[in-house]
Amino acid sequence: MPKPKRTAAILVAAGRGLRAGAGGPKQYRTIGGHTVIFRAMEAFCRHPDVFAVQPVVNPDDIAIFNEAVASLRHQPPTNGGATRQASVHAGLEALAAEKPDIVLIHDAARPFVTPAVISRAIDAAERTGAAVPAIAVTDTIKQVGDTGDVEATPDRARLRIAQTPQAFRFDVILEAHRRAARDGRSDFTDDAALAEWAGLTVATFEGDPANMKLTTPEDFVREEARLASQLGDIRTGTGYDVHAFGDGDHLMICGVRVPHTRGFLAHSDGDVGLHALVDAILGALADGDIGSHFPPSDMKWKGAASDKFLTYAIERVTARGGRIANLEVTLICERPKIGPLRDTMRARIAEITGVNVSRVAVKATTSERLGFTGREEGIAATASATIRLPWSE
Repeated sequence: MPKPKRTAAILVAAGRGLRAGAGGPKQYRTIGGHTVIFRAMEAFCRHPDVFAVQPVVNPDDIAIFNEAVASLRHQPPTNGGATRQASVHAGLEALAAEKPDIVLIHDAARPFVTPAVISRAIDAAERTGAAVPAIAVTDTIKQVGDTGDVEATPDRARLRIAQTPQAFRFDVILEAHRRAARDGRSDFTDDAALAEWAGLTVATFEGDPANMKLTTPEDFVREEARLASQLGDIRTGTGYDVHAFGDGDHLMICGVRVPHTRGFLAHSDGDVGLHALVDAILGALADGDIGSHFPPSDMKWKGAASDKFLTYAIERVTARGGRIANLEVTLICERPKIGPLRDTMRARIAEITGVNVSRVAVKATTSERLGFTGREEGIAATASATIRLPWSE
């Protein structure tokens, strides 16, 4: 049985994206709840046949790059060059020590690449040594001259739109880039054109119309609307939790350590806010409750930090192809006072869940000295979560 090829990927993310309008480099803007670069990288980082992902970035963007892809595994980013070609060359040289057999070269501005396209790219490179994803041209194409007059109408049956990831034998495309650098050629707009110049035969494989490149502000508007239309199953869940006070010197509330004269009596850290929020998310998913996923009888969760539970609930949403629309927690207690910590708690929930803080609400009220919360025997919390899922029927 032939030995599987070692496949690496290069993510080209050093451009400025000026045609996309104001708002900074387009690869770091948000679309569908995630940054463009996160969406573009994630499929490669999680693909079982890709052992290394090499980002190529502008050195001025290191901080925002690290923040955008903090949860993804990748090689240390390398600095890009003045052109796309120079950036790809830098990525190839950075990967040389890893000795991959195949390399996939992908634009960070294409955030909708699928695992299926990546698999087809790997297969095509193994068969041919050089291949690009391509889709058919559906419109009639006109070739025009300097005056704007039509000079020719090419046969669209022979025309294709090239996409990325473009796939090559690593040693062959590295040598082609080195040769172009020696010859002072820096004008190639994609790696297939450079490979053709170097004398390689470039094959094509099936691309994906959704694997489009984000270039203009209109692209962002259109794709945001497309993503939203795919998540038409809008659901709301509610949650409730309560914990009594016991010995201690602090309380964990909404992921924030709050100094207090008492602690919580609880199996985990007793974070009523996060527990209620987890139940709300699981309720929206119709996926049980916190006790069914994290039973208090299991000593594994003794003293556990509740951010683990919330992260798990968010992962359940993501696994269903969903997106968080809004999270809300209401805390019911006399003390501690929540108002001064409200924004800190909102920020912590946003950090755990990966949603924008503008989608997180934390509120507080008292029970007017009535009941167990009024007697300061404990804290109660209610929560609601609104999520969007793809229709499953």
